[in-house]
Amino acid sequence: MLVTDKKWLALALGVLLAACKTALPPPAVPPAPSFAVSKWQMLPDWDSINLTLAWPAFLESCHALQSRPHWQEICAAAAQVPADDAAAQRAFYETWFVPYQVYNADGSDQGLITGYYEPKLYGSRVKTKRFRYPLYAAPDDLLQVDLGSVYPQLKGMRLRGRLEGNRVVPYYDRAAIDAGKPSLQGRELFWVDNAVDLFFLQVQGSGRIELPDGSLAKVGYADQNGYPYVSIGRKLVEMGELTLDQASMQSIKDWAAKNPDKLAALLEQNPSYVFFRELPDGLAAPLGALGVPLTGEYSLAVDARTIPLGAPVFLATTEPDSNVPLNRLMLAQDTGGAIRGAVRADFFWGFGDGAGAQAGRMKQMGKMWVLFPKGAEPALN
Repeated sequence: MLVTDKKWLALALGVLLAACKTALPPPAVPPAPSFAVSKWQMLPDWDSINLTLAWPAFLESCHALQSRPHWQEICAAAAQVPADDAAAQRAFYETWFVPYQVYNADGSDQGLITGYYEPKLYGSRVKTKRFRYPLYAAPDDLLQVDLGSVYPQLKGMRLRGRLEGNRVVPYYDRAAIDAGKPSLQGRELFWVDNAVDLFFLQVQGSGRIELPDGSLAKVGYADQNGYPYVSIGRKLVEMGELTLDQASMQSIKDWAAKNPDKLAALLEQNPSYVFFRELPDGLAAPLGALGVPLTGEYSLAVDARTIPLGAPVFLATTEPDSNVPLNRLMLAQDTGGAIRGAVRADFFWGFGDGAGAQAGRMKQMGKMWVLFPKGAEPALN
């Protein structure tokens, strides 16, 4: 049953949540990571990297943070720093911030650094023989349950579901959505020509659609169906179709082209499904979870349960599929369904095929330092 009365819906959710609070034990909370105060000289190449390349991304963070405590003075001071003066920017960071190294819950200081990008797809606003795979806006029957309202220790965590009679049940998974649910009819933003490209658009979270007249429409993340992300690359490895070293975005696309009859079953292995919204034409880059445009090669997706959105993060890793050091100051401006853990990040490479090639090959190990504003340092474990 589709319920449209918002007041009744809110009341029903309140009753259901109250019942859950008395009947169910609180969900387990994952072990907390650790931060350790560090020194600037511990950041690899800190004294020699060109900080001016990260400055535009830092100023974007300020657009979102400048009214918050501890950031008002910082962002006001940043406005006075020359955009082309690396030495002045280095002095600025050292004056206003303290570096803290990030550690996983098990005490290790390294984690997986992957890559993502803004892809281009080919599509239409109407369904045709060529363009037959729908890209949906968020459905009206998708509910969000704020777990923090029930369990304060889970602040910022949400469950998604739908009403079935007087019960809140999980939302439809990928298989059910792809089968075509009535509640999604009329929510199609675009139709695209390739199911695998649509799948990877959902993984990336944003992209551009080239329409038949040659114009580009921009789309960005709107919501998600509530299921955890499952890697289809790992599934192909488990099936013996690829080796672990081969499991890249391009190799998955190659496998799909050779096995069209098996593709739907593979994609359904990942029950997570992302819904989109069309973005304004004047937006030069996709918006991250912080609400500001992402900067190619200087924006980072993180687990916001650990890393505060907007903060500068020094990343020490290596170039994609290489041992060449990649040491860089970046900005935590996005999140992702697969980005879970303290020392875990997704490197935004920008737009287009070149960025996609880099993102698809990036599965490196790395270390991370968060620059916390002085006076707003984390409580140490």
